[in-house]
Amino acid sequence: MKCQKCQQETFLPFKCPYCGNYYCAEHRLPENHQCQQIELARTPKQEAPQPIIFQKQKPHEEYTVTYIPTQLPKTKIHFSKKETKHLTIAALLVIGIALSTSMPPYQTINETTSLAIFTLILTASFFTHEIAHKITAQKNNLWAEFRLTFTGAILTLISIISPLFKIISPGAVVIAGITSTKSIGKISIAGPLTNITLSTALLTTAFLTPQYHLVLLLCAAFNAWIALFNLIPFGILDGFKIFLWNKKIWTLTFAASLALTIVSFKYVFEIL
Repeated sequence: MKCQKCQQETFLPFKCPYCGNYYCAEHRLPENHQCQQIELARTPKQEAPQPIIFQKQKPHEEYTVTYIPTQLPKTKIHFSKKETKHLTIAALLVIGIALSTSMPPYQTINETTSLAIFTLILTASFFTHEIAHKITAQKNNLWAEFRLTFTGAILTLISIISPLFKIISPGAVVIAGITSTKSIGKISIAGPLTNITLSTALLTTAFLTPQYHLVLLLCAAFNAWIALFNLIPFGILDGFKIFLWNKKIWTLTFAASLALTIVSFKYVFEIL
């Protein structure tokens, strides 16, 4: 998301509590972005609520326990009109990728049926990954919405017509708010975990439904690969943030996605 003061891209934008706009770390304070509602920031705040004091007496002994309620308000899962628009465009791009893929028929189903199944599962897998990030972030009282990215959308669009490579990365969930490395790690791992779960379920289902064997194996392989790629501990990928949070958890999830990728592609290549 771009800072509304300097227009620079920022990974974790800050929302001004007074004007409601989003800014980078340099311009997050009201006085640094010439906030139009800065007078609200200068308004004396209400006094903090008086602490609740419990007293308990015993013979020759008295002690008190003092605390102040600190429960944060719960954030509801919601989708804005702008986010819905971006999700719709992203869905069309992902569907275009799926439809541009040549699917071989297998046993009792033809190419049209297998392509329809592949398109449905591919689109659902992409959005399950992104929505998992969003829900986890909002449950942590953070602002989180899906946004298209120019570079990702262009690469995805080119992939629709290109027979050489297929890249599905039209956008990502952007989050904002004060958080920690642990929270960011949990938000980041939510996406790959959904793909690992889907890959395992599809791999199991593939052997229980012979007529859909190949197309389900392809979908299982796709989900395993998406999880594996996103778990690479580099750059803006989920794996880097998970690795910074907890190296043991990263190792386990990376190993699981790697094993699923090898197994699922092995079965696919054996059939083809």
